[in-house]
Amino acid sequence: MEKRELGKSGIMVSPFCLGGNVFGWTIDEKQSFEILDAYVDSGLEFIDTADVYSKWKSGNVGGESETIIGNWLKRSGKRDQVIIATKVGKPMGEGEQGLSKAYITKAVDDSLKRLQTDHIDLYQSHDDDKHTPFEETLSTYTDLIKQGKVRAVGASNYSAARLKEALEVSKANGLARYETLQPEYNLYDRKGYEEELEPLCIENNVGVITFFSLASGFLTGKYRSDADLSKSPRGGGVKKYFDVRGSRILVALDKVAAQYKTTPASVAIAWVIARPGITAPIASATSLIQLHDTTQAVHLNLDAEAIALLNEASQY
Repeated sequence: MEKRELGKSGIMVSPFCLGGNVFGWTIDEKQSFEILDAYVDSGLEFIDTADVYSKWKSGNVGGESETIIGNWLKRSGKRDQVIIATKVGKPMGEGEQGLSKAYITKAVDDSLKRLQTDHIDLYQSHDDDKHTPFEETLSTYTDLIKQGKVRAVGASNYSAARLKEALEVSKANGLARYETLQPEYNLYDRKGYEEELEPLCIENNVGVITFFSLASGFLTGKYRSDADLSKSPRGGGVKKYFDVRGSRILVALDKVAAQYKTTPASVAIAWVIARPGITAPIASATSLIQLHDTTQAVHLNLDAEAIALLNEASQY
């Protein structure tokens, strides 16, 4: 399996990333351990989480996903077999958010403690913080890299203009730069990334790790009518895709999946993997079947005809 570099960081990963947002939300620790074990046993290693996962669930306080991953790392002894990415910046409590030096310095230690490790491979700004100068944030990250707590840094949910500015500040001041970007990107949601972020990332060799790679599950094909929306806790976020274009995309996915004797989910992920400039799409799984459906995409080399069919169906 080919490996791809996270920007210019020297960190190599498989072209797929397991999303940890479901750990402690829609699956418990035991189920999460099963997913993590099967994932690593399949030869993959890249795992993405965030300090805020899954604060939104009733009774949770944030940090649940990191804690589960940390417990798994301790139990399995597989820390050297995985690349761990996590994030900082989303609200964790009163006064606990943003990208100031004081907050990042505290938050990184909290994440390291939950993850039960001495370093984070990729530490990402979860949201742009326009109240904190880039120099302050990037200087803090530079210090964390020097201390060995972090190997590389990335950004999530940044506009092209702000990412470009951040890269310029890093270059001008000799500071650590954002080696990766985490944007929303999938067969349906293309425009926001492709128009401005894609050329910027390719030009600057910024690795791209896409979230919502399956459009909240819509691209798996299991949601095709309003009656399907109750199939999972995430079903409510899928209805916006029920339009003519969404239907056209599902038809194309079904056709390519039949041709390759695989699933629409695998084809949708493989399409993202094949896009120039992409490092790895992120997808989560709540069952071993789901995990197999998505991860087999790394072995699915779509031909030019299949990619053209999917591109045409998903034109915006």
